Amino acid sequence: RLLWLTYESRHNPDISCETVLDTIEWQSLCVSVSKNPIPPEKPPTLREAIRMIASLGGFLCRKSDGEPGVKTIWRGLRRLHDIAATWKLAQQTT
Repeated sequence: RLLWLTYESRHNPDISCETVLDTIEWQSLCVSVSKNPIPPEKPPTLREAIRMIASLGGFLCRKSDGEPGVKTIWRGLRRLHDIAATWKLAQQTT
């Protein structure tokens, strides 16, 4: 999944992230990165989502940094998995 996500984000950056992430994953990602408790109505693009995932893994998103690498995306995906599980539990209790 990691290599496929990296490939897709570089070759099809403008598609919706719903093609690779579940609704719970992209909503919890947006909420955790933006610190806004309400998720956006429409999902971000794949490039935006991968950059958010990479920021969870330590990517700084500076102008001269280029695209995030596999290792940074992997670290972010590990954190996203935990965040999405917590988001799912929070949604079930309310």
